Amino acid sequence: MIRKYALACFLAILGFLVVSPSSRAQEPNKAQEGNKPMVFEGTVGGWRIIEEGQPPVMIHATAEEMKRFREANPHARPGQVQAASTANDLTYHGGIGGIGVETAPKVFLVLWGSQWNNNDPSGESALLQSFYQGVGGSSWANSVTQYCQSVPSGTVFCNGSGAAAGNPSGIFAGVFADSGSLAPSHPRQSQLAAEAVRAAQHFGNTTGASNASVQYVIATASGHNSRGFGTQYCAYHSATSSTVGNVAYTNLPYITNAGANCGANFNGLGADAGITIVAGHEMAETMTDQFPNGGWLDSGGAENGDKCAWISSGQGAAADITLSTGRFPVQSLWSNAFNSGAGGCVLSYP
Repeated sequence: MIRKYALACFLAILGFLVVSPSSRAQEPNKAQEGNKPMVFEGTVGGWRIIEEGQPPVMIHATAEEMKRFREANPHARPGQVQAASTANDLTYHGGIGGIGVETAPKVFLVLWGSQWNNNDPSGESALLQSFYQGVGGSSWANSVTQYCQSVPSGTVFCNGSGAAAGNPSGIFAGVFADSGSLAPSHPRQSQLAAEAVRAAQHFGNTTGASNASVQYVIATASGHNSRGFGTQYCAYHSATSSTVGNVAYTNLPYITNAGANCGANFNGLGADAGITIVAGHEMAETMTDQFPNGGWLDSGGAENGDKCAWISSGQGAAADITLSTGRFPVQSLWSNAFNSGAGGCVLSYP
């Protein structure tokens, strides 16, 4: 048992050194797809293996998990997810096939399964589309542009080197209502990955180059979310290798099904607050770490969203932002450059 635990820890460390989504060392987590609570040390969000044979996912911790973590680690101030560490900054992890960030990001929304038909009680589809249509080019999303690729591993400040992550105004590239058949009642990671590849083919992105700066948000209908949602995570992003290249995707469950644990009324922002808090979290993380774990992470494995998740007061507290398509609740994102390079959670950049 001790040897097995030691091997699992070793494989977790090895995950940062791999070169493609399909070549990462795979050690199944005993809590396969939500059957038991995940056990972890270090960050409460970030790197996990949840299905044997699949690449790691980067989870968005629930509000309750984050609260328990901060109570158990009083020296881990909001915006500094890892405990007992002086290494707050995100650093570059070398890229996967040369790709670490999305230099010209595009977001495709996939409404997976006929379960969506007349089954959207919170109006999540319309809200997500409005958010994605307006968020590109915003000062909130602009913090991703300080991160780059084609620089040495360990880089903290790009300072104009490499190719920066992008923040174009037209980031939303389309929606695919894949409603011709039922989606799985509780889709596994491998099934979500296959749907992302199907979406890439639907949109005509059939080469590695056409998927090099693209993310697919696989949204599941109310009552049909992956196991572990709302108890172990609110969402996660990952990538899969395929005949159309490496494909980055997000598992976005029907967020309001989880209530307060995934953001309902968080910080007084309304019953639907979690929808765009979680969606924005995953979008920004994929923009800066498209194929985990080749992009920008801190020494504990947290990404720019993890480090600032579920902050309710003080610097970086979640708040509404105004976009061209309306007002939307979001969380802050980690900025290495904030506070004269000391780093911190910000709602706008620069």
